[in-house]
Amino acid sequence: MKQKTADLLSICIKAGKAAKGFDSVCEAVKTGKACCVLAACDTSEKTIKEIAFICEKHDVPLFKTELSKDDIGSLFKKPTAVIAVCDEGFCGGFAKILK
Repeated sequence: MKQKTADLLSICIKAGKAAKGFDSVCEAVKTGKACCVLAACDTSEKTIKEIAFICEKHDVPLFKTELSKDDIGSLFKKPTAVIAVCDEGFCGGFAKILK
């Protein structure tokens, strides 16, 4: 499951359908661009709590992945805790893998 998530995230990034970092993710959620949000398995509880509140407020699903910040960083070239997925198709793919 971890490899499937990483592979799909890699394609999502290459397609330009992902926003990384807390501020960018919050902006994507608030403006309605984000279809879902992914969180690294080692994201701090404070960050999870804050992003979960924003996602719930805007009715955007939040998925916790098995990927660490460093795993995600190897795809984005910078360790990242949260990612907004800005495409319904990719969001559906993550939903199937992570549920």
